[in-house]
This record gives sequence, structure tokens and C-alpha cells, in this order.
Amino acid sequence: MEFAAPIISSMQATISGDARLVLDLALTIRHDGHGKVADDLSDPAGLTAWVRARPDALPEAAGFVADEAALAAVRDLRAAVRALFARAVRPAEPSPADAARLLPLAEAVRRLNEAAARTPTVPVLHWAEDAEPVVRHEAVRGGDELTAVLAHAAIAFLDGPERQRLRACHAPRCVRYFLKEHPRQEWCKPSCGNRARVARHHERHRRSA
Repeated sequence: MEFAAPIISSMQATISGDARLVLDLALTIRHDGHGKVADDLSDPAGLTAWVRARPDALPEAAGFVADEAALAAVRDLRAAVRALFARAVRPAEPSPADAARLLPLAEAVRRLNEAAARTPTVPVLHWAEDAEPVVRHEAVRGGDELTAVLAHAAIAFLDGPERQRLRACHAPRCVRYFLKEHPRQEWCKPSCGNRARVARHHERHRRSA
């Protein structure tokens, strides 16, 4: 399993819609720039803003308003996704944000599959003038559709070829996952590479002092 993150604009064209969506969800856990990990989904307002920013990917995003139940469902799914991301990048280390709080693999898989099943279907009759009647099972738009859509994207991503490029960035202060774009890429973006090189330089000088 591997995943990809839309971090550098020039790379985004190589990332599928499912990969971009599930990585965006994972990256709502981020470094705040001041030494701490921030959570963009800390309250319903954060989830509302996150969904509304993705009208092309999420159902009825423009009018979406999160409540506590929706927030809890999406956060539970995000925990599962990040645990599966950590599994995907092995034997490398997971994101530092997850190191001490990963769900067990079986629990993460269970949560993902249960979320994906939250899209109920109903039989809908279709009967054209010149044809026999046809019944199709169609999704019902409802309270758990958001979680189901996110779970479906996660499953498609985990089952697809892009997962082989998933990496965790281990530059100082970074907690991102990203898709590796070339064989020598180690960091999610150039600024992380610069920080990592500076940190290595200071560590070499400290040891030689």
C-alpha cells in the first residue's frame, strides 16, 4: 500500500483524484510551524471549511455544514487512513505524528471497510418508452455519504499503483506523507530538504566539537 500527497503544484498532474482526496484528508494533521502538530479538523467548523474547499470531489460540498457526529466519523476514518499509510511505507518509519498512536492494522481495516459501507442504496425503477423496465440500485444521499466517499477514495488509492510511491517525510518538524516523484526524492518539498541538510550539518559539527 502507498499513498500520495499534493504538495508541489508541478507534481499534482501526476496524482489521481482519489489519491489527492485521501492525501488531503491525511494532511489535515500537519506541523503548525511552531514546533507542534496542528489538526485542521479539530472542530465542526474546520471540517465544514475543508469539505467546502473541495466541491469537485465531495458530494454537495457547497452547502455542507458539519456537526459533531460527522466530525467524529471523519476523524475516525482519518485515523484509519493514517495507520494504513504507516503500514504502506514500511519498512520505513511512519510520520512522526503517528509514531505513538497508530491503530492496529486490523482495527484500521475494519474502520475503513465500515465507513465505505455507509452509503445505503435503494432500488430505483427506470422505464423508457421503448424498453423493458430496469431496476438499478442507487446510492441514497444522506448523513454518512461524506465518510463513505472518503473511504471509497482511500480504498481505491490503497488498491492502486500510486500507493507504491507513498513515503513519510522525516525532515525536522514535518509530519507529511507524500508521493515519491523520482528515485532520489527524500522529502515532500524542497524546504524540507533544506531543513534536513542544515540539521545534518549542525549535527556533524556538534559531534566533531
